[in-house]
Amino acid sequence: MGCDGGTIPKRHELVKGPKKVEKVDKNAELAAKWKYCALSQEKLRRPIVSCDLGRLYNKDAIIEYLLDKFADRPNAEAVTHIRGIKDIKELNLTDNPEWEGERRNAKGDRYEDIHCGMFICPVVGLEMNGKHRFCYLQTCGCVFSDRALKEVKTEICHKCGDPFKDEDIVVLNGTKEEVEKLREKMEERRAKAKTKKSKKNKAAETVSTPSESKDDTQSPPVDVAERSSLQNGGESSQS
Repeated sequence: MGCDGGTIPKRHELVKGPKKVEKVDKNAELAAKWKYCALSQEKLRRPIVSCDLGRLYNKDAIIEYLLDKFADRPNAEAVTHIRGIKDIKELNLTDNPEWEGERRNAKGDRYEDIHCGMFICPVVGLEMNGKHRFCYLQTCGCVFSDRALKEVKTEICHKCGDPFKDEDIVVLNGTKEEVEKLREKMEERRAKAKTKKSKKNKAAETVSTPSESKDDTQSPPVDVAERSSLQNGGESSQS
């Protein structure tokens, strides 16, 4: 049981074990979600918007997609649920004072902390870098950490003062389970809006049809001049 040249094969050469699963770098995955647009994969820059599923986009990338939905894009599956400009919300973000952007490491000779977020929570000061849960309000677009919304419970936005409800809170870059819940919520809300619109159209049709029938049954108004001419014509014929 030898190979050519009298060599004896080893066990790992004869028995093939399971393939090693390639591990995804969590730091790189977090940076891709919280610092790059989910559609264009470019760095996030203001104005930044989000959808009903909590993904982050550059607004200009979404506008380009809506203008030409049939163009070939590498991440088009991330925006198939966006039908128009009403399906996105521009975010009201709070800048991180410690974030210096690309100016800090322009030469490439300084250490760059990839965990340093561009934005922070305006209430508790947590950085929006993927380590903490962040949410935004669909009513006003203000962004807060989940801890701030739980610790300081209120029905008024901490930043702008607009009222909101619990169903207006959308988790940013949530887990698969959270995204599925948000998708169900989105589909339910769209179905309600569709039925409401159809009922409104039916009500408008029922209101318009009786008025039209009444107009048809009524005889057309006769002008005063026509009446006088008819009377004069009648008198002349009698004479």
